[in-house]
Amino acid sequence: MDYRSSDSATGPGPGTGTDTATTVHIPGPRAEERLPDTVTSAVKIVIVGGFGVGKTTMVGSVSEIRPLTTEETMTQAGIGVDDNYGSDTKTATTVAMDFGRIGITEELVLYLFGTPGQERFWFLWNGLFEGALGAVVLVDTRRLKVSFDVIGRLEERGVPFVIANNTFPDGPRYPTEELRHALDLDSYVPIIDCDVRRRASSREVLLTLMRFLHEMALHRA
Repeated sequence: MDYRSSDSATGPGPGTGTDTATTVHIPGPRAEERLPDTVTSAVKIVIVGGFGVGKTTMVGSVSEIRPLTTEETMTQAGIGVDDNYGSDTKTATTVAMDFGRIGITEELVLYLFGTPGQERFWFLWNGLFEGALGAVVLVDTRRLKVSFDVIGRLEERGVPFVIANNTFPDGPRYPTEELRHALDLDSYVPIIDCDVRRRASSREVLLTLMRFLHEMALHRA
């Protein structure tokens, strides 16, 4: 999605018995999807969380390019396998990943990788975590239990993360420190409320993560 220009390929011309070659034009990305020439750095960020917490919605709302999604229609085969409590009206689910891009400054862009939420697809997370500088953990206060395994995987791999509480209308509201205690988080891990349907809110989550990563880098220096 980030090719800076279109490419051309050469092949044999139409007809038989001729050596005439034709140039085949392979269209590149749309103008608005091309990586700006000013960009000098790119950072990989993963967006993780349980089933139906809003990962695909977040990537779609904040991405500056047309997001890549791998959603498939949910079927009866998932009944009793996937925990869709609080997402009863959900009809599609991510089976591989979501991908988007957002520029933070003229020089820095973030590549966003949303992970599948169902536990039966979590084996794909290992590949998605490779090279990631940090992560956003989306949580749903109606289903905090599923977040424990998610956070545990990040801690095992040493991936820094922030907690983004996606505030569903019917979800219970907890004070920040109460939520921190419930998730057994260290005092330095940022927690932020958000509405992933709103671009500005999703962007603020990413900025919170970048500030956190910057602080950690300064502390290690």
